[in-house]
Amino acid sequence: MTMKRFLDRFVGAGKRPDDPSHEPAEADDQGFFATQFMERPEDVRATSAWNARALAVGAHPLEPELGLKLLLAAWGSDVLMASLSGEDHRKVLEHLQFVTVPPGRELIVQDEKGDYALIVLEGLVAVDRIQPTGAHARLAEAREGDVLGEMSLLDAGSRFASCVTLSRVSLAVLSSHALDELAIEDPRLGMALMTSMARRLSLRMRQLSARLGALLTAG
Repeated sequence: MTMKRFLDRFVGAGKRPDDPSHEPAEADDQGFFATQFMERPEDVRATSAWNARALAVGAHPLEPELGLKLLLAAWGSDVLMASLSGEDHRKVLEHLQFVTVPPGRELIVQDEKGDYALIVLEGLVAVDRIQPTGAHARLAEAREGDVLGEMSLLDAGSRFASCVTLSRVSLAVLSSHALDELAIEDPRLGMALMTSMARRLSLRMRQLSARLGALLTAG
């Protein structure tokens, strides 16, 4: 479905059936809206906001100025981020939370709905996927500059894997609400942040594909 048809659907929803300009929705849209408002199975966990997760993992606030310094150090090689001015940095700073988390804490829970992404500024985080057999498969270990949970941030889907701190970590937290606000207030900055995250997601997916290919070949 194109964005135009998506918006047209909502514009048309406010019109009466007897309005001459009212047009019925196209048949191929019906399945989309039917599935969007279906009740989810009871075993699907509710959206987990960062505020609730922060309490569960014992997160402590990190001084924003230090957090910004760590972020710029971690993403300093990124062309878009490096092109931002000091004023731009301050605007981005207003939409991020900076925290530290002790080792052995589960930052992201597999299959949970989530509305935030985490940028690793310091430390090490294990990315594991629990198999149907109950076995844990180590997919990656996230380090400085890596992003966790950006897929669920963008599509509101379930978390693909669990992320557990292997050491004390410093993090920048970006919620979906904060990202929306930034995109509305300053689309240029929102695009720069989104592009930087997308590049890291693409790199991680390529690395994962290569790893899976090697495992399949060896098997």
